[in-house]
Amino acid sequence: ASLRVALNTSQKLQSFICNVLLRIATFLKLFHYEVYSASANMHYKMLVLGGGSGGIAMSSRMKRLFGAENVAVVEPSESHYYQPIWTLVGAGAKKAASSARPTASLMPSGVKWVKSKVQEINPDTNTVRTDDGKEISYEYLIVALGLQLHFEKIKGLPEGFEHPKIGSNYSIQTVEKTWKALQDFKEGNAVFTFPNTPVKCAGAPQKIMYLSDAYLRKTGKRNKAKVIYNTSLPVLFGIKKYADSLWDIVKQRDLQINLRQNLIEVRADKQEAVFENLDKPGETRVFEYEMLHVTPPMGPISVIKNSPLADEVGWLDLNKDNLQHKKYPNVFGIGDCTNLPTAKTGAAVAAQTAVLHRTISRILKNQKPDKIYDGYTSCPLVTSYKSVILAEFDYNGQPLETFPINQAKESRIMYHMKADVMPHLYWHGLLRGLWGGPAPYRKLMHLGMK
Repeated sequence: ASLRVALNTSQKLQSFICNVLLRIATFLKLFHYEVYSASANMHYKMLVLGGGSGGIAMSSRMKRLFGAENVAVVEPSESHYYQPIWTLVGAGAKKAASSARPTASLMPSGVKWVKSKVQEINPDTNTVRTDDGKEISYEYLIVALGLQLHFEKIKGLPEGFEHPKIGSNYSIQTVEKTWKALQDFKEGNAVFTFPNTPVKCAGAPQKIMYLSDAYLRKTGKRNKAKVIYNTSLPVLFGIKKYADSLWDIVKQRDLQINLRQNLIEVRADKQEAVFENLDKPGETRVFEYEMLHVTPPMGPISVIKNSPLADEVGWLDLNKDNLQHKKYPNVFGIGDCTNLPTAKTGAAVAAQTAVLHRTISRILKNQKPDKIYDGYTSCPLVTSYKSVILAEFDYNGQPLETFPINQAKESRIMYHMKADVMPHLYWHGLLRGLWGGPAPYRKLMHLGMK
């Protein structure tokens, strides 16, 4: 009996030891695999920073140049937004949900999605560090990180958005608040602002003014409203051809434009907005509001600002012709994060994708870049629920129009292009690397002439 007990005990001990050893072996195998995989997957021929419009579009194009397994995109957000439609969301003409799609559904198949936030860029060692401790090395880098909104630079924000009567079309968190404020408008001032910084889509701050005016007319409230646009700029719009048309609309619709007025404080509990006069330092003016639309100050994101890639202000320092970095030849950039001297718009990104694709493909063949970006950008200036002035222009502020008509005139067809055609072109053309702007069609439209 004692022998049987001893044998049973021995067998159990052996079984226990075998199980432990098996588990250790499995763990070591998995550990080895994970470490190997991490080290193997943390180097890419082409690394794209940012999963916005420029980042996704360029990753689609780079997949064709390098092969999917050699391309990675660093982007923390689970959702991707078509931001140009937020103008219409804020005016109730579109739903916020129509602007969003899962990032996973837009990432080119086979391309590695690193779901992290970029923390540090080291172009001297060709490495990028993420907030969760990953270090990724690259041969070529595309920076498409966008810009930073700074609501906090206005005293009383962003906490002021917890109060009614105030919204902003520049954030998914605040765009529906614009529509709510517009619907709830009874009587008083409807105030719209433009900050004293570079902004993305510089037409958007006044588009919502025209749409709000149209909505108040449609609902019979316009005679009880004063519609006020306070802009830090010395002009209504930067391109004279379109500005002249906009001034005509302003006069026809009795809109009040105050130039060189910069929003510095929101007292949301009192429904007051404080503006500084940029031409008379120290002079401020308080506006009471029944509705307030805020365009926040904007600036370069800190990860670029704190890297050797930045210019003296903090923007990505690029050659404006070929989008290659001025100091690091294996680094490129696109979109809002750059110091390209043109308006920061989705249309500009589309045109830049075609140029950047060509630049990189030439460099891979040890050839000089030969395609030059002319600064093309576009701003569909929505002036009502059925009209748009389609502004298109280049680095020099000269109109660069696609259609053989006077685009400075309000057009119903252009409104449908903005509301219905452009979103389709964005999701199915630009993000798939198939749309590089209207340049090839412009000559066709103008019978070969510019």
